Parts: sequence; structure tokens; C-alpha cells
Amino acid sequence: MRAKSIVGAVAVGLVGVAARDLTQKKHSLKRNFPVIAHARYLLEKIGPELRQYIITSNDAERPFSRDQRSWVYASSKKENNYVGFGTDNDIEHTEGYVIVKHRTFAPTAPSTAVAHGHHDDDVDLPAAKVLGASRGRTHAFRPASVVNVSAMSFGSLSGNAIEAINRGVALAGALHNTGEGGLSDHHRQGGDLILQIGTAYFGCRDGQGRFDLARLKDLVASAPVKAIEVKLSQGAKPGLGGLLPAAKITEEISRIRGIPMGQDCVSPSRHAEFDDVDSMLDWVERIAQETGLPVGIKSAVGELEFWEELAEQMSSRTRGVDFVTVDGGEGGTGAAPLVFSDTVALPFRVGFSRVYSTFARAGLTDDVAFIGSGKLGLPDNALVAFALGADMLNVAREPMFALGCIQAQKCHTDRCPTGVATQNPWLAHGLDPTLKSVRVANYLQTLRRDLLKVSEACGVAHPGLIDADAVEILDGHRVGTPLREVFGYEPGWGTLGPDLAREITAVMWPERDVDTEAPESATSMT
Repeated sequence: MRAKSIVGAVAVGLVGVAARDLTQKKHSLKRNFPVIAHARYLLEKIGPELRQYIITSNDAERPFSRDQRSWVYASSKKENNYVGFGTDNDIEHTEGYVIVKHRTFAPTAPSTAVAHGHHDDDVDLPAAKVLGASRGRTHAFRPASVVNVSAMSFGSLSGNAIEAINRGVALAGALHNTGEGGLSDHHRQGGDLILQIGTAYFGCRDGQGRFDLARLKDLVASAPVKAIEVKLSQGAKPGLGGLLPAAKITEEISRIRGIPMGQDCVSPSRHAEFDDVDSMLDWVERIAQETGLPVGIKSAVGELEFWEELAEQMSSRTRGVDFVTVDGGEGGTGAAPLVFSDTVALPFRVGFSRVYSTFARAGLTDDVAFIGSGKLGLPDNALVAFALGADMLNVAREPMFALGCIQAQKCHTDRCPTGVATQNPWLAHGLDPTLKSVRVANYLQTLRRDLLKVSEACGVAHPGLIDADAVEILDGHRVGTPLREVFGYEPGWGTLGPDLAREITAVMWPERDVDTEAPESATSMT
């Protein structure tokens, strides 16, 4: 009898826990997997001890270590993301370790003083360049945030995930790249957009699958689209097309992408509207003239002939792209064959430095905005990107962590347990867009704040003024090499020209009389 009472009490307790899990909206896992999800949180709580004595260290996991994920989780919840008792990284013996060199004497940055150690106040960190200004685009604009959300399509991510991201970027004053899958209702939640056009021209194609300019203009007019990005390739699977099986084409996806139901939809590996740099630039200029928007390209980096020809043709300054998004081969939001994930396309630092150097030799770096993507949503990686010459960052997997992603690596199975990368209605319902949007915004704001803190430590007003001499890369044998030497940069490369430097310093530090001061990079001040 006593045993029955105990069993009954346990059953009632479990029912109560299940009811609470199903109705709460804070934790996607608990909502999708009531009761049993608590085991995950218990293991997470005792994880440091398990790893320390049994399994792995805090920085051993890939693609993102526990330390990295924990930083994003804490930042997205406005929790304490500091660490105590010093770093547990083996700094001197880790090859490729990044060291940022602070300055002993430097101007005080009033814009970041209020943010030291606090989450209550947002910090403005606009881009140093005006997108479309050098080409005279009608709707040229200065992005309000140097950190924005990278291309992730509806279809790859759930509708709730897309909606949460869009609401989050609206709260944070950032930009949301639609991805090549079209502009859905989930993208229309108040956030400004970068419309991506891929090889299948989803959302702006005719009945035969060819690009339709009239449909593009209608689409742009219907939403807060600030710029257009032409996707040539992506880091996760460069040079590889795709196929959406007929069984996965829902009525909503059919409407958004402009494709028929009941038949497979093929995304080619290359564009049909152009087949070389010359015709690509003609096409870009046509779109820019018809829409008035800045138009750029996104690509992973393989052979350099394309980039060399692009820089050569843009040197005449009669045609050109307004921005270049360089995607590192370590990018990972697109599921891909193993050989493409592991070996095709250069990693970000190598690829970006080669592209930037190509434009620098042509004298074009102040005329083009450079956007970096590929695991750049962590402060140390972001700072290296800025030192190499990036003007903005696009982040993807880190906002996915803010949404609740636990790095289950089930993105390609449609069984994402947290409802982020799935079209399964039950799994997707566990992700509450209203709550998670705030976490996305918190993460973006925290990363901006950390970038400004380090800029202040380096004595400059903006991370775009941190140059390649302000960063050293350790070789694992107690020797450090300046980033400039590692990637063969010439003096003046990797930072803004004098006019742009003076302009962004005036924006960030309006209290200073920058007109009477020489523009300074992180290493030029003495």
C-alpha cells in the first residue's frame, strides 16, 4: 500500500512537471520534451566537473567550445558573462592564439564608459562606411550596427526562428539577411532586411525560373529592404547547388519562393544571368539603378582570378559592387557533404586577407564595404576580422545559440530538438519568438559592447580603426608575429583611410575636435 502511494505521488509530480514544461515558453527543450529534458539541464549543471575529471576541457569541443557557447548563452540572457580566476587557455603553447595589444596612454571614450560591466544600456556602434555612397546609390545608408545577422533562409530555419531573429534585429537596430530562400512573412516583423538573391532567384523569378526584375522591384517595395546581396557561393558548401524535394515544398514555401508544388526544385550551382565579371557588373548596376539600393556580392574564396578581375574592372569606377561579403570555409549554417564542409574554400582569415589585399593594391578599399562571415560572432575572432579590414560582421550560428540551439548538429535531419533548424511543427512550436527575440537582441548588443571596450583599450573610437599591427598571432612556441606580417599586409592596409577615419571618430566621439587632429589607428598613436 505504501509503495502504491509513493508511485502515485511520483506520477502526480511528473504530471505536474510535464504540465509546467508544456505551458512555459522560456526553454524550448522542456516544451518539446517535457520531464525528460530536465536530465539535459542536470548534466549541463554538473558538466564542468564531468569534463574536468572524465571527458574534455572547456575549450576542446568543435565547432564551438563550451566556453564559447556559454558566453553567448550568458550574453543573450543578460547574465554575468565574465570569467573568474584567470584564463584556462594554454596561451603560450597554442598555435594561432590571438593577442590584442592595448595602449598605456589613450583618449578616454565616453561612449563606452557607461557600459563597463553593465547590461542595462545599449551602445551605438554604426558602420564606418556608408553603403552605396561611393557609387552614388539613391538609397545609400550607414548601417546602424557593425554586427548583423547573416543569411539563413526560411526553410533551413523554422518560421518561429526567423521571426525571432527579425524581431531581435529590430530591437538591436541591426540588419537581417533573408538568405536565398525568399522573403517570407516571418521576415516582416519590424527588422530591416538585406535581400539575398541566389542562383534560383527565389521570390523574384518568372515561371521558367529566370530572374524577373519587375518582381524584384515589387518585393523590395513591399518590405524594409535596405540593400541587395547577390550570392555567388557560401562557406558551408561553395560551388554546390541544391535540391528541394517536392515532398518538402509546402504551400507557404511555394508562395514565398515562387515555385510550383508537386515537383522538385533545383538550385543551380551558378547564376544564369551572368557568366563572367563583366556581365555580372552590368547586372549589378542594372539592379542598383532600378531599385536605388546598394548591391553587393557574397562569396567564399577559392581561386583569386575572379577577385583580381573584379578589382581591375572596378578600378575604372564606372561600375562596381557596393559591398563584398567574404564567407569563410568554416561557415556552417548550411548542411553540406563532408568534403565540402572540410576542404572546399579557404578559411576566413586566409580568404579575406587575399581578397582585401587584391582590392588594396587597386586602391579600392575605401570605396567598397567589406563584410566578414564565418564564426565571427565571438569577440576575439571579430577583432581579428576588423584588424584585417572588415567593416562589418555577419553572424549566424551565434544567434542560433541565442535562440536556444544546443549544438546537437541535427540541422540536416529536420529533427532539431530546440525548434531552430527544422520544419517540424511540433519541434518548432517550442521556440517562442517573443522571448527569444529579446535574447537575440541582447547577444548582438553585448558583442557590440565588447568590441567597443577593446577599441577603447586600443585607444581608438571604433573597431574599424584597429589595424593589423595591433594584433599578434602566437606560434605555439612563445613567439608572436604581428597580423600584418602573417598575412603580408602593407602599411596602411587593414584600416580606414584618413577621411573615413576622421568621419567615424567624429560620429563616435562628438566631444572631440577631430578636425584639428590627425586620424589615428590603434598603432599610429604615440
